[in-house]
Amino acid sequence: MNWTAWALAALLVLPGARGSVAVYVGKNLTEDGGALLAGYGDEPSSHWMVIAPRRQHPPGATITVGGTGAARMPGRLREIPQAAQTYRYLSMDYSAFAGFPAPITNGGMNEHGVAVRDVALNSRKELVEMTPKDQQGVNYSDVARIVLERARTAREAVEIAIDLVERYGDFTYGGNSHLFADAEEGWVFLTFAGGKGLWAARRLGPNEVWLNWRGNTDLGYIQELPAQLAGHPDYRVSRNFVSFATEQGWYNPAAGKPFHVIAVYCRARTSEQMGPEAREVEAAVRAAAPRVNVQVLMEQMHRTGKDSSGYAQVAHLRAGIPAALRTLWVAPGPGAAAMFVPWRMGVEAVPAEYRRHRYLTAGEAEKQMISPEDRAVEGTRYVNRAVKRLLYLLEEHREQFGPEVSAALRAWDGRQVAAQAGIERTARVLLAAGEEGLAGRYLTEQTHAAAGEGMRLLEALAASLEARTRVLFGEGGAGRQ
Repeated sequence: MNWTAWALAALLVLPGARGSVAVYVGKNLTEDGGALLAGYGDEPSSHWMVIAPRRQHPPGATITVGGTGAARMPGRLREIPQAAQTYRYLSMDYSAFAGFPAPITNGGMNEHGVAVRDVALNSRKELVEMTPKDQQGVNYSDVARIVLERARTAREAVEIAIDLVERYGDFTYGGNSHLFADAEEGWVFLTFAGGKGLWAARRLGPNEVWLNWRGNTDLGYIQELPAQLAGHPDYRVSRNFVSFATEQGWYNPAAGKPFHVIAVYCRARTSEQMGPEAREVEAAVRAAAPRVNVQVLMEQMHRTGKDSSGYAQVAHLRAGIPAALRTLWVAPGPGAAAMFVPWRMGVEAVPAEYRRHRYLTAGEAEKQMISPEDRAVEGTRYVNRAVKRLLYLLEEHREQFGPEVSAALRAWDGRQVAAQAGIERTARVLLAAGEEGLAGRYLTEQTHAAAGEGMRLLEALAASLEARTRVLFGEGGAGRQ
């Protein structure tokens, strides 16, 4: 099978099998007037928490972007200039997807309160087939990471993304979408396969609920373009976006119909084809408006996560708060079996249990030994493995154990959310007194305590389910030997 046929086969199974998701809620629909951006990544590999510090870079510094011949749709790496300064950000990185070099990210949140989520978008097969075999440019993870490093607002984020694609090219795995958000607004950014530099962007306002949902292309993403695009405040497209489709015979301006982005450039998958899950989540979020809060979105992430889901996040995007208190809530594994830990921007370090481990990390099985610097981490338990153990026990007998696991995780989330106000008050007192170091230490202690307590909850639930599974159903589940 040649590489194009292999890529098409892989892409055809991707939407139904797995895919990332993103949910944006505008500030007028939330309980505290801050925007929210939630979602999960869907990559069956190892995942670990990252606190990337603010950095200064020397003149002439570069970064490596793109992919190699081992990528699902192969090409070449390239070097592009690094910014003189990059911002602090929080992210969940992972080790493998579509052959891209690790570490990979789907986004997170930075010190300016800019959040990023990434979701696959499947271009039509003709675009996949015309993608150059030696493609170069920024891949989806490069865009997410660079935006986190450089953007101060959501609008600036989409400008950076557009500039990256137009200046250096797009290294595609078949098409992609990003959601960028801050406390005031969001932006959707779509890129398409083909090597033609095709992209589109749409602004999200304060009264919108928006979903980009693993292949359900009849909602979210970008649907129809306005008749007058030039100078439109809420839409932007590449210069060739309409003309290329017209040249290919995929769109006929003379017909007088609107330009429908998904119908023209994508392999559409409707909610009817993909299942009602996305519509149900959208309805639940809209029903909570105008009092949507982080727990509403956590609930949806608990409901929709699955084995291939590496983690879930809820970015709480509030204006006018100290950077140290900007909070990214992260479930360190599939949401159905994981609690949300509040990672505040002022936290100074990640506990060993939440760092990179060998479990599910690409390439680790071939190693005979680990490096001395990795031994201390490998000697600890790994939170992602703890989540998976609980998930597998739960999935064996969800009807029996589902209600109690769900109740425990949601109660844990609720306790952490309730504690947030008091923790922030204490940190504000320290910051106002000029004690940034003490504030950072305090926030680190609070997050590490929550992370440790959360992991102990996972292990206690798993031990309980395992003991009762053996008694009720026999060793290995339902009586299997």
